[in-house]
Amino acid sequence: MGNWRIKFSLFLIYFVFAILLNSVGTVILQVIKNYDLSHADASVLEGFKDLPIAIVSFLVASFLPRFGFRNAMMTGLLLVTFACLAMPLVPAFLTTKLLFLTVGVSFALVKVSVYSTVGLITHGRKEHASFMNTLEGIFMTGVLVGYGLFSYFVEDGMPKSQNWLNVYWLLAALTALSILIIYFTPLDESEAHHEGSTIGQDFMDMMRLVIRPIGYIFVVSAFLYVLIEQGIGTWLPTFNNEVLMLPESMSIQATSIFAATLAIGRLSAGMVMARFDWYPVLNVCVLAVGALILISLPMAENIAHNPNVTWLDAPAASYIFPLIGLFLAPIYPAINSAVLSALPKYQHSEMTGLIVIFSALGGTTGSIITGTVFGEMGGSTAFYLSLIPLTGLLASLFFFKRETSRMAGMEADTQH
Repeated sequence: MGNWRIKFSLFLIYFVFAILLNSVGTVILQVIKNYDLSHADASVLEGFKDLPIAIVSFLVASFLPRFGFRNAMMTGLLLVTFACLAMPLVPAFLTTKLLFLTVGVSFALVKVSVYSTVGLITHGRKEHASFMNTLEGIFMTGVLVGYGLFSYFVEDGMPKSQNWLNVYWLLAALTALSILIIYFTPLDESEAHHEGSTIGQDFMDMMRLVIRPIGYIFVVSAFLYVLIEQGIGTWLPTFNNEVLMLPESMSIQATSIFAATLAIGRLSAGMVMARFDWYPVLNVCVLAVGALILISLPMAENIAHNPNVTWLDAPAASYIFPLIGLFLAPIYPAINSAVLSALPKYQHSEMTGLIVIFSALGGTTGSIITGTVFGEMGGSTAFYLSLIPLTGLLASLFFFKRETSRMAGMEADTQH
């Protein structure tokens, strides 16, 4: 029963952070209008979120088992609670930057702790992979709910309205509730401790993971995946508004289709992975994403503005393009589970640190590149360019599969 309480706690924490982290695209759309910013200026919000994730993960990932995963999660949630309260109380672009800075710092603490805890409460690679897909599915469900929440508070046709900031009262209440639940949930963290090691040794162990083949091939795969997903997810609300000519609230709601397909893809991926090897599945997924990009973006050309547009006469691209989420969905949890399952539990915190660092760097890179190209050459061109890292991901998955197979073979030889 204790395990279920822990799992519920992890689900709730991930759900709350999903709303906050993936609100960047919606917030960019609002601050461009509220504070008269350019696309390039607004794109820095992704950096304020992702760079602290990378930096803090680098500094503390190897230390967190000593500090305690529960303590780290509660600390992160407390910081975010105060940042959310500041948004409606002190409305400004600087406050928005500080919010995402705080969310980034806190998520570094939370993600390393959550991923490491998964290794403590699951047994075997199949259960680990299944729970990781469910966890990431809950995350995407949070993203989907977040789009609905923000679109409810946005006022169409009123670019200077700050009514959307009221959503942060609700988010502050959710983070405070999460603190209470994790506080009353016990967790045995003894397996995460590497007996006899020092903080310096733990940090160097994390560094050594990067130079191992499984480490550097994995981080390239994770970096490219997040670059693609964040580049699209962050700028999809603006694409819907400026290219597909949808109203602001409808642009946010249409983006929720992307979040919904990611959630469905991840929640169902566990069953698929139980029957098929992950490598051919992910190859099919990458090729399907490329095909949908090539099919849907031509439909987004030369769309006339219709102030009375409804869901019945919305451009076909607003429905078809977000379906790429179904095929993007299984990639991230599958490669994360594969690399963590290949390592001893006391190294999960260190490996998760690398996952978080390079995911954050990929997210920032994807958002800034997409935003810059969006502003200079248009939204369709920006999304067409995602085919380049998609090709790189296909190649990196080949080498990642080869290395995990080699490690599995070495483990089998050792057991015999």
